[in-house]
Amino acid sequence: MTATTADAPPPGVRTPKRRGVELSLLVCAVLLSVLGYVDVGLAHSGAVPPDALRYGAGLGGLALLAHLAVRFRAPYADPLLLPIAVLLNGLGLVLIYRLDLETPKDQAAFAQLVWSALGVALFGAVVVLLRDHRTLQRYAYLSMASALVLMLLPIFFPAVNGAKIWIRIGGLSFQPGEFAKILLAVFFAAYLAANRNALAYTGRRIWRLQLPTGRVLGPIAAIWLLSVGVLVLERDLGTSLLFFGLFVIMLYVATGRTGWIAVGLLLAGVGAFAVGSVEPHVHSRVEDWLNPYASIEAGDGPSQLAQSLFSFAAGGMLGTGLGLGHSILIGFASKSDFILATAGEELGLVGLTALFLLYALLVARGYRAGLALRDPFGRLLAIGLASILALQVFVIAGGVMGLIPLTGMAMPFLAQGGSSVVTNWIIVALLIRVSDSARAPRPEPVEAGVVAPIVEDAR
Repeated sequence: MTATTADAPPPGVRTPKRRGVELSLLVCAVLLSVLGYVDVGLAHSGAVPPDALRYGAGLGGLALLAHLAVRFRAPYADPLLLPIAVLLNGLGLVLIYRLDLETPKDQAAFAQLVWSALGVALFGAVVVLLRDHRTLQRYAYLSMASALVLMLLPIFFPAVNGAKIWIRIGGLSFQPGEFAKILLAVFFAAYLAANRNALAYTGRRIWRLQLPTGRVLGPIAAIWLLSVGVLVLERDLGTSLLFFGLFVIMLYVATGRTGWIAVGLLLAGVGAFAVGSVEPHVHSRVEDWLNPYASIEAGDGPSQLAQSLFSFAAGGMLGTGLGLGHSILIGFASKSDFILATAGEELGLVGLTALFLLYALLVARGYRAGLALRDPFGRLLAIGLASILALQVFVIAGGVMGLIPLTGMAMPFLAQGGSSVVTNWIIVALLIRVSDSARAPRPEPVEAGVVAPIVEDAR
C-alpha cells in the first residue's frame, strides 16, 4: 500500500505548528457548549442555570490543560483533533444536563463531567509520556493478553440489562471492553505491520482473494475469534460487531486486497443471522427492528425504538429547540444508547447533520495522519483507532434510527458513560501523537561540508 504524504513536509521545510489556530477553535468549542447550557436553562425554567459559570470554567480549564499538553509535547499535531473532541464532549454534557432536568432523582451530568476530567487527565498523560507511538509496537502481545483479560473479567459479575459487560465494585462501575478495543487495535497494527507482505503475497489464491498461509493468518485470526466469542458469550453484540469491523478494515489496509471486504460482509451476514436466530435477547431486537410499531399495534404502547423514531420525526428540519423536546419518554437508555434521539428532536436535521460532520471530520483527520506516516505500524494504528470511532457512530446511529438492529453502545463523547468517554479521550491522544509524528519536519540529508538552508513553508 502506498502512503500519501499530504501532511508530511519535505525535508528542510519548516512546518507551521498551528497551535494558535487550535486555541482559537477551543475557545469557540467551549463558548458553543456554554451557550447550549444556558439555552437549556432558559428554555426549561426561563432563567440562566446558576452553575453555568462553573460549567464553563470547568470545561474551559480542561480544554486549556489539554491544549498545553499538546503545545509543549506534540507541537506539530493536527490542530482540529482536540477542538472537535472538546466540542463533542461539551455538547454531550449539555444534552445529559438537559435530560437530568426531567429526571431529578437520576442526575448524571456532574458524574459525566468528572469522567471527562479523568479522560482529559489520561489524554495529557499519553501525550506527555508517550514520546513516540512506535514504542507501543514492542508491547503487541502484552496488549493482546491484557485485552483478553479485560474482556473475560465481566463474566464473573452479574448481568446488567441482559449483558455481562459491566464490572461493579461498590458504587463504581465500568466497562473493561471499552479499554480492550484500544489494546486490540495496537496488537492488530503491530502484527499486521510485521506480516503485511506475507499476508498480501503468500498463500493460495481462491477466486479473487489471496488467502495467506495458516501460519501467518492463524495467530491473529485466533485472537479475533476468541475476542468475538467472549463478547458473544457476554451478549455484548455491539462491541462484537465493532471488533469484527476493525479486524476486516485493518486486514484490508495492510494487504490492499478488496476481497477481504467481501469476505467480511459475508461472514458478518452469516454471523448476524445465526446469533439473531439463536439468542433470544438479540432475536427480540431484530423483531423490534423489523416492526418497531408492533407493540403499539398490540396495545402495549410504543417501544424504545418507536419513541426514538417519533423524536426524530418531531424534530423536523430545525428542531424543537434545546430543552423543549420529549425524548425522555424513551426511558432508561435516553442518556446513553438513545441520546442521539434528543439531539435529533431538539436540534433537528440541521443539528444532527452538523454532529455527523464533526464525527466525519474527526475520523478523516485520523485517517489523514495515518496515511502521512511512513512506518506501517503508525499508519495501521491511526487508521484502526479512527475506524473504531467511525464504527461506533455507524452502529449507534444506525440502531437508534432503525437502519440496523439495536446493539447497545455509547455514542463517542456524547452519551453518558464514564468508560466510553475516558477511552475516546485516549484514542484522541494517540491520534494527536501520530499526527505530530506525521507533520513534524524531517531533517534534510546534507552532504559533507554543505550547510542545508531552511525554507519557510508557504502554508
